[in-house]
Amino acid sequence: MADLLPAPDSSVAPTAPSRFLALCGVLAVIPGSIHVFLPDGGAGIIAGIDLTHGGERIVGVFAWAGATQIAWGLMMLAVALRYRALVPLALALLLLERGLHALNFWALKSGGHHPPESYAVLVALPIIALFLLLALRRRG
Repeated sequence: MADLLPAPDSSVAPTAPSRFLALCGVLAVIPGSIHVFLPDGGAGIIAGIDLTHGGERIVGVFAWAGATQIAWGLMMLAVALRYRALVPLALALLLLERGLHALNFWALKSGGHHPPESYAVLVALPIIALFLLLALRRRG
């Protein structure tokens, strides 16, 4: 494992943006685990999607998305806890990801059904932007 990870940047103290990024990492791993490990991936139980037609495909897509959420969440945790110089980059990528989610949820591919995440992303976007600005301001 030592060859996989470079030495941490221990000279950089934890900040509000790095703590926020750690929280975002946890908040990605938890739903990712739900999508991967619940029998319906949370599609029916949580999102309220009718799984009677094409349910296996929907559950499969949820599991695929969950795997990505787990990997992305672990990366955010690694940056927040050990590689803090990358916090602004991680927050910028998180803002891009959540922005694309919002665009798809509400404009490009809405489909009329809005799972809980579609509302959460609207709340998250300005908060992520605020912490990105804080992280950039600390650097400047």
